[in-house]
Amino acid sequence: MGFRFWRRIRIAPGVTLNLSKSGGSLSFGPRGAKFTIGPRGKRATVGIPGTGLFYTTTFPGRRPGGGKSASGSAAAVPTVRPEDRLTMGFFRRLVTPDDEKALVDGCRELALGNEDKALRHLRDALHLADGAYLAGFLTLKKERLAEAEDCLTTAAEKHGRLGRYFSKYGISSTMSLPITDEILAHVGPDLRGVLLGLVEVYQRQKRWQDAIACLERLRRLEPDDVVVKLSLAELLLDAYPTDKKVCRKIVRLVGDIENETPVHAALMLYKAKALRRLGLATAARDTLTAAMRRKKGRSGELLRALRYERALAYEELGQKSRCRADLEKLYNEDPDYQDVAQRLGL
Repeated sequence: MGFRFWRRIRIAPGVTLNLSKSGGSLSFGPRGAKFTIGPRGKRATVGIPGTGLFYTTTFPGRRPGGGKSASGSAAAVPTVRPEDRLTMGFFRRLVTPDDEKALVDGCRELALGNEDKALRHLRDALHLADGAYLAGFLTLKKERLAEAEDCLTTAAEKHGRLGRYFSKYGISSTMSLPITDEILAHVGPDLRGVLLGLVEVYQRQKRWQDAIACLERLRRLEPDDVVVKLSLAELLLDAYPTDKKVCRKIVRLVGDIENETPVHAALMLYKAKALRRLGLATAARDTLTAAMRRKKGRSGELLRALRYERALAYEELGQKSRCRADLEKLYNEDPDYQDVAQRLGL
């Protein structure tokens, strides 16, 4: 499974348009509970704000050819609440293994927003890959890093079984991970998602070599994955900011890429940072200017990071007026951004 990035456009309160390679869709509803109509049909989604975890129920569409029911009108589809679908009856519980029951109960509590109760159930389902996956990301969110590492390591060891019970119970489990300060990735229950979760754990613990090892493993699986490249470039520069050997590695890692997506633009940012630290300010400036030519779909945070880095490149090139122009634009957008006010003498 690849990493999917999409753009969400707010049309009206509670209504958004979601654009992705598979087409467009419309979402209705408050934060954390959406009803979506798109090319794959209709689905209701209930999520926990801030966690990236969603429960999705898909409703069948019309019959092939747009046919109607025998009564002459489209058949009504009853809506079943996620927490009700995840509630087992007495007799079903009798024949369901304890770890599977714990997983279902944990998912039900998550759908209800009860994270602590969910985690207590999930700890009894760690033998299952899906249980370890959910518990790993939930403990990561709660900054219980040692526990998150144990859970995600278990999920990685059992990665061939990831998604088995999510599919059985109709659960869509997508996690949001910060790849850099400017880019958020949405990952699913597979080896790549688990390894990126482990990278986040190691990075928060400043265990740079363990994090790099995970990313290098991902690169062997998918050498051209731009999300993995971005995560590795950010990690290397964070861990070894003055190491010129590392900077050269980042330049080779990024290569001569085109500014196709926000992820590509972020990669160009880290390439430019490495170039400037190698004393190649002109190349850094040109890379940043190319990255800033496309603003559509780029977050304000990413564009500000690009502009700030270009200002530093202008400064090193002695182009004071251009440096100040970029700093003034940054100050106009966000007076507290980095050390912009100090550089402007304010």
